Amino acid sequence: MHRYLLNISYIGTTFRGIQKTVNKLDQPRLDTNSVQGCLELALRVFRPTNEIQTVLSSRTDAGVHALHSTVHVDLERYDGQPYALTTLTGVLNRTLDKQRLPIRVLSTELVPDSFHCRYHAIGRTYLYRFAVARNSPVDDGKLKNRGYEAFIPVEELDRCYFLQAASFDIERLRSAARLFLGIHDFRTFMSVSRQKGPSRDHPMFTVRKIDEINIRPGHSLALNAHAKLANETYDHWEIEIKAKSFLYKQVRRIVGTLLALGTGKIDEKCIYQMLTIPSKNSWEPRILLAPACGLYLCQVHYKDRDPPQDQSS
Repeated sequence: MHRYLLNISYIGTTFRGIQKTVNKLDQPRLDTNSVQGCLELALRVFRPTNEIQTVLSSRTDAGVHALHSTVHVDLERYDGQPYALTTLTGVLNRTLDKQRLPIRVLSTELVPDSFHCRYHAIGRTYLYRFAVARNSPVDDGKLKNRGYEAFIPVEELDRCYFLQAASFDIERLRSAARLFLGIHDFRTFMSVSRQKGPSRDHPMFTVRKIDEINIRPGHSLALNAHAKLANETYDHWEIEIKAKSFLYKQVRRIVGTLLALGTGKIDEKCIYQMLTIPSKNSWEPRILLAPACGLYLCQVHYKDRDPPQDQSS
């Protein structure tokens, strides 16, 4: 038996999330609406002698993308020898491509049996892409509908959040982002999870440390004439957040809070209260959860490991 670390990327639009659903009352079946389920199905082509059970380093919701995430899996070949790493990468990518699945294996590594892709991760970096319309009209209650009337490049559908706002203050975002840095009880910024467990009831479970929040200009992924029009119509921005780990929907709640501040729906006092009075009841109802389409898991970090390179190219 050998353990393999798969460095993967995917577009999450068509998936219910990365994690497969297991119903203990039903007969065992593959959940092909999840990234994990599709990977386990693709791994079957190697016909290992053991049952295929993948382990995830990070969990992403429906519609969230990943530029780099990791999965580990134990595979036992019929002759006891390890699989060739480039063969694993290439065959998996060919299998996924045949099924027209937006999942790419960047590389495969042979790791010790004691390695755990989740518990050995020392950090995770998320990126949120959004674009703010430059000449939005005064908010007359119809801005939501104008989002459907405005130009959005088809190349960016479900890849970026396009915001129509009567006003937007990016400097206010940059200043307020510092409020989230360091150690806080982020109970207010955690959506209620359907998963239950004794550790989740522990008072320290929601205490997390945000290492960095960087807000910088972004760019459009549109092409040709669309690129020119997109750059004339929108200001593109990126919010990068780094921490060892995050709570359920914590990143999207933090981004939604910053966007609400930038559009003037809330003020800095509101953010301060949500951080200093951690409770699900402290969540400000005027804040919208940032849409999943703009969120990317950029990298899962490990000690003494370089970022993955695409082995299949």
